[in-house]
Amino acid sequence: MHGTRAPTSRRSFLAAAGSSATLGLAGCLGGGGGLDELTVAHMPIYPDLQWYVMEGEGYFSEIDAEVTGKEFTDGPAIVQAFGGGDIDVAMFGIVPAMIVIDRDIPAQVTAANIREPMGIMTAESFHEPFEAEGGDAFATWAEENGGPFRFGTFPQGSVPDVLLRYWLQENGVDPESNEHVEIIEINGASAVWQAIANGEIDGTSIMEPVPTIAQAEGSSVTMLRTAAQILPGQPAAVTLMSDAVRESPLAAQFVEQHVRATEFIGENPDATAGHVESGIGMPADRARRALDSPLSNFVTDPREIVEATPVFSEFAANNGQIDEQLSNETIFDFDVYDSL
Repeated sequence: MHGTRAPTSRRSFLAAAGSSATLGLAGCLGGGGGLDELTVAHMPIYPDLQWYVMEGEGYFSEIDAEVTGKEFTDGPAIVQAFGGGDIDVAMFGIVPAMIVIDRDIPAQVTAANIREPMGIMTAESFHEPFEAEGGDAFATWAEENGGPFRFGTFPQGSVPDVLLRYWLQENGVDPESNEHVEIIEINGASAVWQAIANGEIDGTSIMEPVPTIAQAEGSSVTMLRTAAQILPGQPAAVTLMSDAVRESPLAAQFVEQHVRATEFIGENPDATAGHVESGIGMPADRARRALDSPLSNFVTDPREIVEATPVFSEFAANNGQIDEQLSNETIFDFDVYDSL
C-alpha cells in the first residue's frame, strides 16, 4: 500500500468546469424588476443528484426564470463565485454554505439534498485492529506498515473532510498532531477512487458512487463506518439561496421542483441511474446499484439535517473555517419549504 504516491493534479479536475466560465452574470433583472435568470452552482457528485434529475426531466420549465447550471469541482470555488455575485443558488456542502453565511453574504439554506451520505472506508486489514483497539490502531498500523495511515478525501473544510476529522477526534485521534495519521487533499470523487485503486491512500471519507465502484472492482478498501453510525442525521449537500432569490417567488418554485426530483429518485431508480450516467459519468448499471446503498438518503426537507448541523458548525468554528459557530436560525430558512 505504501508505493510511490503520484501527485494529484488540480488542473485536470478544474478543466471540466472551464466551459462554464463564459456564463453571464447571475440573477439579471427583468423588465418588471424581478429575477428572470437563475444561475445554479452544482458539483458532479451524488449528493447533488436532484440537479441532474431536474435538468434531465425538464423540471426547470416550471420555474419562471431561465435556469443555467454552472459546474464546479469543489466547494471553495463555489464560495468564491457566490461571494462575487456570480451565483444565485448553490447545491454544495453544508460547511461551504456556512462559510458563505459567515462572510455576511446574504444567503440561507432552503433545502437539504441528502442526509448521512458519507462513509469511512479503510483497508480491510485495518478493520480488525480498529474494532479491537479503536484510535490506538493507527499506531499499530504505522508500526506494521512502516508509515502513517493515509486518508485521502476532499479539501479541508469540505463535508467529507469534516466528518473524517470529527470521527477521528471521537476516537481520540488529532490528525494535526498524531504522527500515525495523514490526511491528503484530493479534488473530486473520481480522483479519490483513482487514489484508492493506485494504492496511494489507505482510507477515505467519501460518498457514493466510490463505495459501489470499490466493491465492484474488488478493492481491499471497504466500508468501516457509515455516517449514520458516526453522526445520525449527518448534513451534507444542501441548497443555498441568495436573499434576492429567497425573497422572490422563484425560491418556492425551485424547491418544489427539488421535491419532485427527490421523489423521482425514490420512485424511479432505473431512470435516475440514466441521469447519473449522463450527468456524472458513472455507468448506469453501477449507478443503479449505488442507489440501493445505505448512503443514498435523498431528502429535501431541511429539518432532516438540523439536529446534527450544530456539530458541523461547532467543528468548523473550532477549526477556523468560520469565525464563530452559527445557529440553525442563521443557517436555515424553513419558510420556503413550509410554504409548499
